[in-house]
Order: sequence, then structure tokens, then C-alpha cells
Amino acid sequence: MKNDSLSLNKRKNRGVILALLFSLLCLMLACLCVGKYSISPGDCLKILFGRLFGTESTWDGMDENMLLGVRLPRVMASVIVGAALSLSGAVYQGIFKNPLVSPDFLGVSSGACVGAAIAILLALPSGLIQAGAFIGGLLAVSLTLLIPRMMRSNSNIMLVLAGIIIGGAMSSILGFIKYIADPETQLAAITYWQLGSFAYVDNKAVLSIVPLSLIAAAVLIAMSWWINVLSLGEQEAQSLGANVPLLRGICIVCSTVLTAGAVCISGTIGWVGLVVPHFGRMMAGSDNRTLLPACCLTGGIFMLLVDTVTRMIGPAEMPVSILTGLIGAPFFAWLLYRQRMNVR
Repeated sequence: MKNDSLSLNKRKNRGVILALLFSLLCLMLACLCVGKYSISPGDCLKILFGRLFGTESTWDGMDENMLLGVRLPRVMASVIVGAALSLSGAVYQGIFKNPLVSPDFLGVSSGACVGAAIAILLALPSGLIQAGAFIGGLLAVSLTLLIPRMMRSNSNIMLVLAGIIIGGAMSSILGFIKYIADPETQLAAITYWQLGSFAYVDNKAVLSIVPLSLIAAAVLIAMSWWINVLSLGEQEAQSLGANVPLLRGICIVCSTVLTAGAVCISGTIGWVGLVVPHFGRMMAGSDNRTLLPACCLTGGIFMLLVDTVTRMIGPAEMPVSILTGLIGAPFFAWLLYRQRMNVR
């Protein structure tokens, strides 16, 4: 009887993953077609498969330029960023046993903003701004991990406090940079970066983060069973034979790479890594072997929908974080209301 129940749960979870994957692929095709300059689904597929297999061009050149040069990199970036932030959030919430944890928990987003702001202050090109953001995010988390080592403590509490320290320090540095920045040019660029956008994403930017993001995501999904063990608590995990500092370190490094890569091409986007893992748990349960893939797909769907709305909602494009906040805050309030007895 127990085996039948487990088999039924596995089939149900597999069905959820397949349904999310199918929904994501259909949504990607729809988002490639819609916009102020629309392209029919037939022409969209014809261009994509034509370029993939090298067939003779029988379509409009304007459609091809819009699809391959503007829409495709933007859609791919939205899916990658949404999946990366959601996966990182789910992993952090698992290993720290805290449903309020998000990908910028250890200061990665604050550090990335500082790196990008310094590059903007130096009037560097967009590629170096992205590199600065990536380096800043990695540096911030490295400092966060260094503090517990200096204190000779491996506890989660010390790591959380270190993240608060580094996050606060990076926010102060960012405030100073904004204070000395040119208010007409540099300050506006820094502020726009903090609000997040896919408006300037191109194929080169997307390809620059794909290899590291795929490797980091694959490692985390492969470690999903160990993340289940870590979510039991430090003492329970050690009793099951887990090397807690090593496993936690690998998870933090991979999550940091995913978050820094996402931030470096889109800027800071809030609420995704905090809210989407809860969506994933509602659909796929709390087992990380199913939850992590579900979060990747759900995050991609969520971010793709949000970005499509922001570029169609009015004459000027809305920054992505505004809409994610408008969606995420009410949902999280509703979630807290549902779980109010557990919070007490």
C-alpha cells in the first residue's frame, strides 16, 4: 500500500513537471510573437527552424531582425533569470530552514549593485558593467563566507549575521556612489539598474551566462537529496553522514553563481526568489528532488509573463521589479495569512 502511494506521488510529480515544461514552451512561443510589432506563430516557427536547419529565407527581413535580434534574447534572458533566482531561493530556503530567505540573503545582490554602480561611475561599456556586477556579487558572498571563518564558527546563525553585515555595508557603499554620481546621467543609470530590466539584453549577454548557469543549476539539482538532508537541521544531517560545511558551501557557491549571473544581465529583481519557491511547493511538494526542477520552470514562466507585461503595458517600458513587487507582496501576505497558525 505504501509503495503504491509513493508510486502515485512520483507519477503526479512527474506530471506536474511535464505540464510546467509544456506551459513554458508554449508561453515562450507566444511571447516571441506578441508585442507592439506582432509576428504570427507560423512565421515565428518558420524563422526559428529555418535558421536552425539553414533553409532558404522566404520570410520578411524585418520579422527576422525583430525575432532573432530583439525578442529571442529577451525571452531567453527572462527564462534564465527567473529560473536562476527561483532555484537559488529554493535552495537557500532549504539549507537555512527559513521560508523568508531569498537569493540576495548573503549580500550577492547588494554586491552586484555596487560592482555595476562603480562601472557606471567610471563610464565603462555595458559588457564591463555586467562583468562588474558579476564580480561584485561574488566578492560580497566571499566576504560573507570569510566572517564565520574568522570567528571560527560554522553555524547557520553566524552566516546569517555575516550576510546582514555585508549587505548593510554594500548598501552604504552604494548610497555613497549614488551621492557622488552625476544626477542627470550616472544616477539615473544606477537607479534603473537597481529596478531591473531586460530592455538592453542581447545575444552576447545571454550566451555569457549560459555555461556557468547550466553547470551551477545541474549541480544543485543533482544535490537535491542532500539538500533534503540539510533541511532537517545541522545535527540531524551530521547524524545521517552529511559533511554539513562542505555541502552547504557547494550550495552557496552554486546559488551565488546563479544569482550573480542573473543580476549581471537584468539588474536587481526582487521577490522572485522569495515567492516562486512557495508556488513550487504548492504544486510539487517540499521534496527538493521535485521542487527544484519545478521552481526552475515556474520561475521561468513567472519572469517571462512579467517581462512581457512590462513591455506591453504602456508607451514607456516599466522596470521589472515594480511589477514583481506588486505581484509578490500581496501573494506573500496571503501566504502568511494562510500559515498564521504556524507562525504563532
